[in-house]
Amino acid sequence: MIRAALLQLTASDDPARNLSILRGMVRDAVAQGAKLICTPEVSNCVSASRARQLEVLCHEAEDPMLAAMREEAAKAGVWLALGSVAVRTDEADGRFANRSLLIGPDGAVHSRYDKIHMFDVEVSATETYRESAGYRPGDRAVLARTPLAAIGLSICYDLRFPQLYRALAQAGAEILLVPSAFSPVTGAAHWETLLRARAIETGSFVLAAAQTGRHAATEGRARETWGHSLAVDPWGAVIVDAGTATGITIVDLDLAEVAQARRRVPSLAHDRPYDGPA
Repeated sequence: MIRAALLQLTASDDPARNLSILRGMVRDAVAQGAKLICTPEVSNCVSASRARQLEVLCHEAEDPMLAAMREEAAKAGVWLALGSVAVRTDEADGRFANRSLLIGPDGAVHSRYDKIHMFDVEVSATETYRESAGYRPGDRAVLARTPLAAIGLSICYDLRFPQLYRALAQAGAEILLVPSAFSPVTGAAHWETLLRARAIETGSFVLAAAQTGRHAATEGRARETWGHSLAVDPWGAVIVDAGTATGITIVDLDLAEVAQARRRVPSLAHDRPYDGPA
């Protein structure tokens, strides 16, 4: 049995403030017996302002939140999935990376994943996002093989691309992580359905730690996110829904359920080649 914790935050564009809050939550999750702790997308900084991001974001090696979470993981001897941090890169165009980091009980970064699919959408006349303007996409799927479980990494908008999760599951993933900062409009319409679909299609546990509420902004427009961190079992049932309040949600996972779901419907082994469409 694996005890996991989903941390639901309302991060601002002040990384130091976010770190102070997150450190306390991680320690509380450890006190509740969690061995796998999951944080949301952009845990270090939620900002729609390029100027603010340039002011406060660091390269991975200098990121204070990553350094602190490595320290906390090592102190407690837990696995900590830093859902994502926004970090500087050496790209010529100056774009950042939206990077998920899985930290081991020794405090080392075990796996890194850069978000592949960029959230370039027009949700409504007043809600438009162009993630690719500020972030460069990754190009590699990542499966972390740990003593706890085989864990597939993804971030938020990746959720709409089922082929990524199928590839992770066929490579052995038992738990799929989907840290997110989902829009309230698309969250209300699609969030739970998409997470349950990914669990059903792959026979995997899906853990989705989320940002929630209205995010304070020093510059630029304030963002709002959907919340509702979810854990879904391999048969597609929602185990827990964190609602819209910030806090810690604890869930116990029995990996035997993964094997059972995949025996009942072994669709991961039923791919067939086909032609078309024209």
